[in-house]
Amino acid sequence: MAAEARFWFAALLLLVTCLSAMAKQTYIVQMNHHSKPSSYATHHDWYSAHLQSLSSTEDSLLYTYTTAYHGFAASLDSEQAELLRQSDSVLGVYEDTLYTLHTTRTPEFLGLEIESGLWAGHSTQDLNQASNDVIVGVLDTGVWPESKSFDDAGMPEIPTRWRGQCESGSDFAPSLCNKKLIGARSFSKGFHMASGGSFMRKSKEAESPRDRDGHGTHTSSTAAGSHVANASLLGYATGTARGMAPHARVAAYKVCWSTGCFGSDILAGMDRAIVDGVDVLSLSLGGGSSPYYRDTIAIGAFTATERGIFVSCSAGNSGPSKASLANTAPWIMTVGAGTLDRDFPAYALLGNKKRFTGVSLYSGTGMGNKPVQLVYNKGSNSSSNLCLPGSLQPEHVRGKVVVCDRGINARVEKGGVVRAAGGIGMILANTAASGEELVADSHLLPAVAVGMRVGDLIREYAEHDSNPTALISFGGTVLNVRPSPVVAAFSSRGPNLVTPQILKPDVIGPGVNILAGWSESIGPTGLEEDTRKSQFNIMSGTSMSCPHISGLAALLKAAHPDWSPSAIKSALMTTAYTQDNTKAPLRDAADGSLSNSWAHGSGHVEPQKALSPGLVYDISTDDYVAFLCSLDYTLEHVQAIVKKPNVTCSRKYSDPGQLNYPSFSVVFGKKRVVRYSRELTNVGAAGSIYRVAVTGPQMVRIAVKPTRLVFKNVGEKQRYTVTFVANKGADKTARSEFGSIVWQNPQHQVKSPISFAWTQLID
Repeated sequence: MAAEARFWFAALLLLVTCLSAMAKQTYIVQMNHHSKPSSYATHHDWYSAHLQSLSSTEDSLLYTYTTAYHGFAASLDSEQAELLRQSDSVLGVYEDTLYTLHTTRTPEFLGLEIESGLWAGHSTQDLNQASNDVIVGVLDTGVWPESKSFDDAGMPEIPTRWRGQCESGSDFAPSLCNKKLIGARSFSKGFHMASGGSFMRKSKEAESPRDRDGHGTHTSSTAAGSHVANASLLGYATGTARGMAPHARVAAYKVCWSTGCFGSDILAGMDRAIVDGVDVLSLSLGGGSSPYYRDTIAIGAFTATERGIFVSCSAGNSGPSKASLANTAPWIMTVGAGTLDRDFPAYALLGNKKRFTGVSLYSGTGMGNKPVQLVYNKGSNSSSNLCLPGSLQPEHVRGKVVVCDRGINARVEKGGVVRAAGGIGMILANTAASGEELVADSHLLPAVAVGMRVGDLIREYAEHDSNPTALISFGGTVLNVRPSPVVAAFSSRGPNLVTPQILKPDVIGPGVNILAGWSESIGPTGLEEDTRKSQFNIMSGTSMSCPHISGLAALLKAAHPDWSPSAIKSALMTTAYTQDNTKAPLRDAADGSLSNSWAHGSGHVEPQKALSPGLVYDISTDDYVAFLCSLDYTLEHVQAIVKKPNVTCSRKYSDPGQLNYPSFSVVFGKKRVVRYSRELTNVGAAGSIYRVAVTGPQMVRIAVKPTRLVFKNVGEKQRYTVTFVANKGADKTARSEFGSIVWQNPQHQVKSPISFAWTQLID
């Protein structure tokens, strides 16, 4: 009997081993596009033949990429992937990567709500008309086409150059698109492979562009939503909602599903959007940092930029940790987040008569005016302080207000946990990780979010008072909050680990408590038990700041159709501001300290000034190639990004920081002297004269030559050189300092931030 059992165990083990060896997953295969034998009519045919040579099944080929990427995505087992790697025509075989989403009053705060007169030399009417020709492509969770943000009233015919379309699905009819929402597609094969083992298998999620999450509708309406009067989230933030470029067109590419956004699907979306003819690509998603030849978004964005498409990506929500950025390629606009001058105050009145202010978007009946018992960290469960699911015992919290520490699980989920256990209110208290940053949520029960300092006082009171009580009340919507903007604590930070000589993020934009369109298939919290419906929602994240910049880029494209993506980027960066509305330097919500360029980049965008920047730092495709050649990449890696077989790297920079970037990142390392040259293009008046002003730390000498630039003609280019010399006695442990170079005249200030690091290491 024992021998028989051993036999069956060994057989089972062998079967499991065989099955795991055969287990298929999605691989992205990078091909030498130009090696296609002439016997194949198309690259698709060639890729199919490659797969069939591996005795792979007919349905293994998921996507063929022709524009954003050269290659294909396929369902392979590990042995097949290894065989492909040995082929001379294959440049690389990579496992599919999972990316994550980086999850009103904004136009007025940005100075866009000026409907009459000249706007930096452009009449509003002209700008609106020109915007009709600009198409913003949003790669996200799809779109809720019935949203009033996509109303096309008064819009002219769709530009004839548009090659996109609206795809049909079980819950999406092409007729739902219009002259505003001119494209809607979905890409799900990578998602299906990861979740079910076959892209042929029916998924629980409908294969259509319809947004069942809300995120995609929010980002696309932020970028280019139409005017909607009397918009609000259940009474909060009431006013007119509109996108940054309300007269531009929107095309939605659904690449994100319930488990996230797969690189194979993102690439397919980018590939299609480029061919369809978008002018701006907006991606509020990202992964970790990796070399550009391994970064699917960076590779796709390179082709888009080369074709004149502006690419805007969120920086990530992993702040305030240093070196936490995503999407750091220099041809991508990397966007961090700041606050608005609008708030949603709520109050916690304790039994000791102390009243603390926090924020909330709770819209129910409230607690009344009678204080109830307050509890914190009660019970046997070690995670009850975090209010994780299953951690609260009803006998301890029923009928009480519960203090929950922020962290680990979603903020709104904590409220759901308290409510499920019988609690009638929640105080959501920050810990050191979130500092003093307050993010408002549409909780399912009366709740207020407070900062760490206030949280510590409330925790102390709840644990040590003999009969702690609390009463929560709500203050609605408050405007003209000071100081603002403040850099959001969650906004990911530099330095840039992929290329330390390129300063990132590039800018910050509004990303905290942003009102925009929403999917009516899901409640404002996104929780299953939230049955409320709203046409608008208030959300926070660099996911929200990214489409602000995408929409502004659309406006600049409308005003200056001949500008390159790098010129538009330069205009937004060099005109950004670094002072808040109290005229003090920008602060960091994490701890209230002064912010720096690793947090806010060039500063907070200022659209009116960006329309007329005076000078721009332009970058050509050849410049980006010279930049890539200066990195420690093989020629094949560079060719894979650039997608040209004739790249030889005969021209390359001695240092990646030589790229004509609108900001500076100086890494001294073992050197004491770093010298960079830059070229400025005059987009202002003929005969413009600029003088330079520099600021920097005491331990660095900065010399700019020449100190005066004269531009006789519009479009004229002038070069300057800047030399940074670290003092001999400079303390090498002083890891980072900051400064700026400003070219100025009475009409313009063209400002570039500088970061200084003495080592490649991070504190």
